[in-house]
Amino acid sequence: MLLASIPAIAIYLGLVLYNFLINLLLYQIYPRRYKQDYLIVLGAGLINGDRVSKLLAARINRAIQYSNRQYQKGRKRPIIIMSGSQGPDEKIPEAVAMAKFARKRGIKTNHLLIEDKSKNTYQNMLFSKRLATKDFGSSNFRSTFFSNNYHIFRAALLSKEVGLKANGVGAFTRLYYLPNAIIREFAGVFVMHKHRHFVIMGVIVLFFILQAILVATGNVKFSVI
Repeated sequence: MLLASIPAIAIYLGLVLYNFLINLLLYQIYPRRYKQDYLIVLGAGLINGDRVSKLLAARINRAIQYSNRQYQKGRKRPIIIMSGSQGPDEKIPEAVAMAKFARKRGIKTNHLLIEDKSKNTYQNMLFSKRLATKDFGSSNFRSTFFSNNYHIFRAALLSKEVGLKANGVGAFTRLYYLPNAIIREFAGVFVMHKHRHFVIMGVIVLFFILQAILVATGNVKFSVI
């Protein structure tokens, strides 16, 4: 009887995965509003400790394109916040390398802010929010964050956790990289809500345990058709 709970749990996990994939896809077509005060670019590991990787360059270039598009629409050019600390194998903070990369592509220093303390996506959002609030003078600013497309949904959940009102824009990711990346993101989102998931799976198991007890005591006749 207990083994009968395995298919039920598998179905539940399948539904969770389906929900994750649908949200991930919907986030790729979220409408863009070119009225932002800040564009937050999430960091990633550097090559040889000081050079921006292709993955990270895609994020920065996407933010630059967004900035240019907003400016072309006759609106003010947003401030780009480069967010990322210095890893143990890196020579400089990711944010510093990212800002250097952006300046080479025409972004002026006065349109850049560096957040070089964050070590994960949660801190990216939290510390960037603090930096923008300090620079803007209040928390009533408008912002958008940038990462690779597979990462946008989980990053959006984390932005809500820290109270940052921001939607995400995803940069292109090569197809060969997507399967593993999406699996990691699903695992990350699952862990974020692990207590809820474990409670639901626990209820499923308890249901089948109760059913097994009732069958064993003869109170319920169990048949498999």
